[in-house]
Formats: sequence, C-alpha cells, structure tokens
Amino acid sequence: MLILGIETSCDETGVAIYDSEKGLLGHKLYSQVKLHAEYGGVVPELASRDHINYIIPLIQDLLKDCKLDIQNIEAIAYTAGPGLSGALLVGSSVAESLACALGIKSIPIHHLEGHLLAPMLEKEKPEFPFIALLVSGGHSQLIHVKELGKYKIIGDTLDDAAGEAFDKTAQLLGIGYPGGAALSKLAEKGENQYELPRPLLHTNGLDFSFSGLKTAVLYLVKKQNNLTEKIKADIAYAFEESITDVLVKKSIQALKQEGLNRIIISGGVGANKTLRKKIISECKKNEFDYFFPDLNFCTDNGAMIALAGALRLNLPNKENYSFSVKPRWKLTEI
Repeated sequence: MLILGIETSCDETGVAIYDSEKGLLGHKLYSQVKLHAEYGGVVPELASRDHINYIIPLIQDLLKDCKLDIQNIEAIAYTAGPGLSGALLVGSSVAESLACALGIKSIPIHHLEGHLLAPMLEKEKPEFPFIALLVSGGHSQLIHVKELGKYKIIGDTLDDAAGEAFDKTAQLLGIGYPGGAALSKLAEKGENQYELPRPLLHTNGLDFSFSGLKTAVLYLVKKQNNLTEKIKADIAYAFEESITDVLVKKSIQALKQEGLNRIIISGGVGANKTLRKKIISECKKNEFDYFFPDLNFCTDNGAMIALAGALRLNLPNKENYSFSVKPRWKLTEI
C-alpha cells in the first residue's frame, strides 16, 4: 500500500511516499531556516503562511519524481500534533481534504512517535521493546517503547530541552539562529580549556535540566575580556562535552533500569557527532545495541510520518474526515 506522509509541525514542510512492501520511495523537504533567521527564532504566523505556499507544490514534485499519480495514493498520514497550531492546521487540512476527495484512509500521527520510529527507515531496524532517547529543540526525553503505541516516558525535560540549550548557547556566542549545527562545528576546533556543569548527572532520576548549563555559559562569556574565535571554540567544546555526557549517562542508566538492551537516538540533536560517538562507545562497553536514523531523518521530515502511517494502517482509526490539531498532545495520550 502507498502512504503519503505530510509533516508541518513547525518550520519545515516535509512530504514522503512510503510503500508498505518496498519501503520509502521518495521524500521532499522545504526548510524555513532563512525565513526565520533574521528574527532569531520561529515566527508562527510566517511558518504557517510558508507551509501554505509550499505544501502542494512539494506533493506534486514528489509524485512526479516517484512516477506516480495522486490516484495511486492509498492512505494519507499527517502530523496532528504537537507543534504550532497554525502550522499543524495547514498539513491536517490538506491531508484530510485529499483523503476525502480520494475516498482513502487518513491517519493522524503524533510528531514524536514519528521521530522515535524513524530508525525503522533504515535497513537494520530495531525490534520492540527498546529505549528511545528523543532529543530535539523542544524535547529531551527517555521513553520505554514497549510496542507501537505503548510508550512510557521515564525521563523528561524539566526546563530547556537539549536543542534549545544548543541554540541559546549559540546565540550567546554570536553564532546566530539556528545555531545547533554551527555550534557543533565550532566545537570541533575547540580544546578542553573550560569546565561547565553537568546538570543532574549524579542523580538517580532520568530527567533532564539544561537551563543551568545555559546560564553557566552566559557567565563564562561575560568573564571574557575579548571573546576571540579560539575562546568561542573552547566554550563550544566545553558545552558540547557537558550536554552529551549527561545525555549518554542517563541513556545507559535507562537501559539498565528498564532491563533492556536496545536504544534508538532520534531528533535533531541525535545528529550530533559527539553524542553519537559517545553512545556507540558506551553501548559497546555494555553490549547494548544502538540505532540511529539517517542524518536526513533526524530533523522533522515527511518520511517518518509516512512510515508511522504504514505501521498504523491496521490499527483502529477514526471513521470520518473531521480533524482537530493537538499543539500540546502528550505521547502517552495516543
């Protein structure tokens, strides 16, 4: 069965077509990074308008690339939440309208479920159950994934998520928005010159808190008489070492606590080279299996939504084409 996936939860318009037998056939992504960069963050109204401009052309281009017609699509999966209300409404309304016109099934998908299933787009797929470390701009969570649709959050964000901490630290260093990837690249040039706190590293719990780390960077930056590129690189290095140490230690702790031996790392921060390197090292020491999605599928994308739709095809679903977006939809409420 051919499933069209649509993702419009924030500032990236993603579409993809997934074949339930052959796998991913193709995907398209339009990023609004340049649009929001001058404002230092995502402007919801502008994000919604840009989704409207690009979603239909992207679907048309994708169908053309895959040598398919819209009539070949047999189900449509779309992100219903969480995310920006206006942005979600664009994808949801387009998906439900198309499904209604074609007389096919529509499948609302939880954005975070898409992320934690993304590694299943790869050839080597994790089997249930497993631990998911989901790290992005808005979320830092450890999730016990028992099976499709059965999720237990065992570690959550208390304040700033990992991605937020990356972006805010980048702004403090004058890198701009979005700064996560640029900060990581800068950190590659840095050396171990500064020591930053590792929040909640030595607690028994699995929750995350990165606002104090961001504040520590702020004070460190203010202490500098001359914030040279070398000093910026060293601070970026110290920040990345701190945040990845916390993420990795709590991930291994979660595996041991839940008695599991498989972990997946997903979300935008999941693309971080240092994080991946440390996870691989610690998993090998403990004989745990680890899985990552391709770098293209770490950030928001339509492929993970199409995949989630394919996996949910045979599950009970709504019977009409009405819809309501859920900006604050909890993963445990699916």
